[in-house]
Amino acid sequence: MSKEIIKIEDLKRDFTMGPEIVHALKGVSFTVKEGEFVTIMGSSGSGKSVMLHILGCLDQPTSGIYELDGLKVKNLSKDELATIRNEKIGFIFQSYNLLARTSAIENVELPLLYSNKVSSAEQRERAIEALERVGLGHRLHHTPGQLSGGQQQRIGIARSLINDPVIILADEATGNLDTRNSYEIMALFQELNKQGITIVFVTHEPDIASFSSRTIILRDGLVIQDTKNPNIQSAKDKLAKLPKQDATS
Repeated sequence: MSKEIIKIEDLKRDFTMGPEIVHALKGVSFTVKEGEFVTIMGSSGSGKSVMLHILGCLDQPTSGIYELDGLKVKNLSKDELATIRNEKIGFIFQSYNLLARTSAIENVELPLLYSNKVSSAEQRERAIEALERVGLGHRLHHTPGQLSGGQQQRIGIARSLINDPVIILADEATGNLDTRNSYEIMALFQELNKQGITIVFVTHEPDIASFSSRTIILRDGLVIQDTKNPNIQSAKDKLAKLPKQDATS
């Protein structure tokens, strides 16, 4: 676990709002090593969303260093950044971001549609494998409207895996889910992490952070805490302790 997937040094991000300059990030430094499961927490205005956009190469810092899998992100062209987003990063969103009239398997294939390196047959094979990996091998041809919220998020996770990224970035991925579905999704994240996948998960919920191996807390654009979790909770165990009900996802 010695390889650094993310390296950030003295990262700053300023925004000009009329006559004022807002310092969203004020000199943040941390690393994420291969195989870690890190949660980033912070209240509204802490800088966590700005940080996620920079980590996902959707925004550039005002100053400081950001390296992703050994690549210095600063000064890369738009096309180079797009390639990094497509090949090295798996994104998972709170709102799922699925195409409503498109089947599960077609939603999962989306990141590969513009790739000239992967044949259509291999795209389909990879999509099926990714959906099986998240427990939806029996829902390949269902549209999002035919699936529960938890199942829709599983499609989002499968889509994030299809390019075999070096890191998964999840933005409040359980924010729209009830407790049972949240625990099911976190159990899946823990299983993927056991398989060696590096995960950075943004959340405002302490109970969700308890499922990760490390928590970084931001406040007013600064890291105020960066600690390893001495007592990692098992989402699978928490799920088993919930009152029994008919499973929908």
